[in-house]
Amino acid sequence: MTDARRENPEEPLPDPRAIPHLNNDDAQDWIDVNPLAARHGSRLSLDKFEIPSGETDPQTAYQLVHDEAMLDGNARLNLATFVSTWMDDHARRLYLETADKNMIDKDEYPQTAEIETRCYKILANLWNAPDVDRAIGCSTIGSSEACMLGGLALKRRWQKRRRAEGKSTENPNIVLSSAVQVCWEEFCNYFEVEPRYVPISMEHKVLDGRDLDAYVDENTIGVVAIMGVTYTGMYEPVAKIADVLDAIETERGWDIPIHADGASGAMVAPFLQPGLEWDFRVDRVASISTSGHKYGLVYPGLGWVVWRDVDALPEDLVFKVSYLGGEMPTFALNFSRSGSQVLLQYYLFVRLGFEGYRKVQQYSQDVARYLAGEIGRMPQFQLWNDGGDIPVFAWYLTEEPRHWNLNHLSERLRIKGWLVPAYPMPDDLGGLTVQRIVVRNVRNGFSRDLASKLLRDLKKEVDYPESLDAPIPGPAHPGAFTH
Repeated sequence: MTDARRENPEEPLPDPRAIPHLNNDDAQDWIDVNPLAARHGSRLSLDKFEIPSGETDPQTAYQLVHDEAMLDGNARLNLATFVSTWMDDHARRLYLETADKNMIDKDEYPQTAEIETRCYKILANLWNAPDVDRAIGCSTIGSSEACMLGGLALKRRWQKRRRAEGKSTENPNIVLSSAVQVCWEEFCNYFEVEPRYVPISMEHKVLDGRDLDAYVDENTIGVVAIMGVTYTGMYEPVAKIADVLDAIETERGWDIPIHADGASGAMVAPFLQPGLEWDFRVDRVASISTSGHKYGLVYPGLGWVVWRDVDALPEDLVFKVSYLGGEMPTFALNFSRSGSQVLLQYYLFVRLGFEGYRKVQQYSQDVARYLAGEIGRMPQFQLWNDGGDIPVFAWYLTEEPRHWNLNHLSERLRIKGWLVPAYPMPDDLGGLTVQRIVVRNVRNGFSRDLASKLLRDLKKEVDYPESLDAPIPGPAHPGAFTH
């Protein structure tokens, strides 16, 4: 904490001998305060796992936490995460000014609530809702909560229909790709819905409607179509899936809706692939979710879900609660949270407009395709996809025997500061491991120049294990899979 300033430089520094755990075997349970950052007479050590008995000087407390956070990775070199890591100065100022607004308290903060409505209406327009005035939506903590709300609406609609027909509401199921994001596994577990996973393969890299009739039945509450598979960034063909479900309804009478999980792609496709029919132009799409904090470009903590119309969101899922002086409707798994991210989303909609978003996403995709093209030309690698959907792509090793694997390469790139994850694909692919790069954010994000530097380091780190006559010592373990 050498950059902290003591208020009175003339005061003597605290005595380092006052640190209670010097030469103590329990030192890992304590955190040191640099004497240069501490006031005279202040404590020089804090227990990590107990609240201090007294107050700490704010500058000292700030510097302590600041220095702890410094140990995290460099966000600009993190090619694993989809989450936004930069916003401009105006956004950061707005963030600080509005962090105290409670999103759930619509009576106390009616304008923030109004702006939330504007945002989901903007998204309903962007996603081609047939009647924006009848569309309904809400903000969430992230797209995982948004997916769960979409799934709950599917389940409740199915239950109401079954009861009206005098049929059992036991054993609901939902159909998913085996490459689905883990939040859907959580949904099925938490809300007692049977997941039915359609396996992907080298020939069918996404859920594309193949053999769908073998997975659906009268208890199917819906099919999830992913706009930007987490593993690889590929779109699942929503319109093609809908065509298969249309044929199933004609033959068997089962009206099965689609939830479009657009965590990333719902904020990319409208700008880069406007002619692609995946949204409410497809009649069978009942709801769409997205992450405001991914390609929506907002800091972490924001998701959105929008339903085609009020009929797609059962009214009995919406609670009307009295809170802090007024009655308000709410549909959420969370309650109190800051309204700042909602206001930041609106700021970006106003600041960038359609053309600004298009430029940001196009630049990211251009960088992704440049990188994919260069990596695809390396003889050691085979591309899984080329970044032509969202600005994300993945690759795997060619089949020749090697003394190394992608986990080794990921570890070697980490030494250079690059976070490029290697992780196993779903079991259907027989243990295939891929590496994935996510390109996001033009400004202070991943530029063409940084991409060239990554390629330089990547080729260098591939040349080293390729030159070895024996396997790299020690096993390389798969890193954590970053969503």
